[in-house]
Amino acid sequence: MAAKRLLSESCSDPDEPKEKRMRPRPSFASVIGEAVMVNCLCSALEPVLRRVVNEEVERSLQHGLRSFSRSPSLRIQAPEPSTLQLRFRQGLSLPIFTGSKIMDEESNQLQVLLVDTRGDQRVPVRLPNPIKVDIVVLDGDFPSGDGNSWTGEEFDRNIVRERTGKRPLLTGELAVTVRDGVATIGEIEFTDNSSWIRSRKFRIGAKVAQGSFQGVRIREAMTQAFVVKDHRGELYKKHHPPMLGDEVWRLEKIGKDGAFHKKLTSKGVNTVQDFLKMWVVDPAKLRRILGSGMSEKVWEVTIKHAKTCVMGNKHYIFQGSDYAIFLNPICQVIKAEINGSIYPIHNLNNINRAYLENLVRQAYVNWSSLEEIEGISNEIGLLTQGGHMVDPYPNHQQIIVRSFQQNGYLTDSLIAGNMPSEMQADGGNWQISQTYLNTTPIENGIRLNILESNSDDDLTSPRSFITGG
Repeated sequence: MAAKRLLSESCSDPDEPKEKRMRPRPSFASVIGEAVMVNCLCSALEPVLRRVVNEEVERSLQHGLRSFSRSPSLRIQAPEPSTLQLRFRQGLSLPIFTGSKIMDEESNQLQVLLVDTRGDQRVPVRLPNPIKVDIVVLDGDFPSGDGNSWTGEEFDRNIVRERTGKRPLLTGELAVTVRDGVATIGEIEFTDNSSWIRSRKFRIGAKVAQGSFQGVRIREAMTQAFVVKDHRGELYKKHHPPMLGDEVWRLEKIGKDGAFHKKLTSKGVNTVQDFLKMWVVDPAKLRRILGSGMSEKVWEVTIKHAKTCVMGNKHYIFQGSDYAIFLNPICQVIKAEINGSIYPIHNLNNINRAYLENLVRQAYVNWSSLEEIEGISNEIGLLTQGGHMVDPYPNHQQIIVRSFQQNGYLTDSLIAGNMPSEMQADGGNWQISQTYLNTTPIENGIRLNILESNSDDDLTSPRSFITGG
């Protein structure tokens, strides 16, 4: 035993610290206990530490924001809105049909202007360099609200594309260049109608092409909302202005083969000329034919449209043994000869109105038998040849005046004062003032035209018998 103890002592390191040699090993129970204590301590401290960290972070952020707001150099400035805008010079000529050229309301090609909204928006703004502009189709419901403001993104979202399987919705010159503030759009047309979108209407818009301009935003342009109809609908469209020979359904508010159209044709009112003649001679009868189904407002719209009719240059003569009245194509009197006296338009009030109206009614009933005169001015005028007045209608009484230029009453440009007394025939009161006459040079003299008034008489007034009466 003694030897064994001596061997153990001899094998030990004499330099090893005594504490190390004497340190006891921890027991398993003590290790588990320490771990439990540390875990409890961390769980207790975690909410406290979280609250302290959050408070410090919030305090630091607030301090930084106050410093940022106090520094002018770091403050964010909102950009001022641009005052530059594209604008269509004129509205569109309506209605619009597929396959038809789109024109402005004066039947010219569309034009886009670049304007400054702070000044006169009819005056284009010139930029140093040209800019490219795209022509697009927009939904008719855009923009919503007051319609005065939108963003570029909103504009792009409301661009309408063609239906699946269809041709491009708008064809033609869809990219134009604005130079000196103006761009003219060439021929463009729709290939599809507008009935398939919710609003049933389109607009035409113009926007600066992407990458064409690097300055401030230029606001987009757009037209009024409008309906695009199929080209076959053009067969039924109204004429503005209507022509005398147009079928009566070409007038506003009278539909082709509709109730009003059928009522009129059943009474022999087939053309615009027939309509206007009856309106002049017997407006009450015309109103009865159309009936109560046509309201007063619609009646006025139809009459107003009819009155824009192009009259042409034909006149008609209704004559008897002691009278001859000259009528325009819608049965209005423009001149009369009664018992040898001649009454131009401005003197027709000197004739007994009842007598004159009776003659007009007779002329209306016998319209097909009236003598027709074509190729003359709006009123019956006198022609000159070689310095002398000649009668264009030798079968009717007329004034003959010789060497009128020598008296200085007529010049090449204007009538100076009233005609002298020697220009009156058979004692008739025919003094022609400069208000009713002008002169137009012709090859062998001067043509005298008595100007016709365009007064807008009451729709049912007997004054309609006389042009401008």
